[in-house]
Amino acid sequence: MTIENLIGNYRLSGTNQDNSGNTYTGTLKLSIDSNNRILAEWIINKEQKQKGIGFFKDDILVINFSYWGEDRLKYYGVVVYRCLNNNILDGFWSEDLGDPNFLGTERCFKADSFQLLD
Repeated sequence: MTIENLIGNYRLSGTNQDNSGNTYTGTLKLSIDSNNRILAEWIINKEQKQKGIGFFKDDILVINFSYWGEDRLKYYGVVVYRCLNNNILDGFWSEDLGDPNFLGTERCFKADSFQLLD
């Protein structure tokens, strides 16, 4: 798999970094900058926007991300995706202020064949 195979839009579902069992859905847009770094933009539950920058090697994608919370604080984290094939990313993530006893999970499915809703 090449870095170019990652470019596109994805639908996603995930679980939070706690033991609540709460799930979420959203979208992920991946692109590449002039230095071959991955640029990521998430929209979680149609409302929360997150941005990140990362790198890709040996079918592993690592992205450092951040977003502004409802409390007007900026949150930071990292997500690691294993690229199962050109269309599926399987990952786990952690935030700086999340519960350190848990990891969040996320699975993304390439969705370029239809229009994504914001």
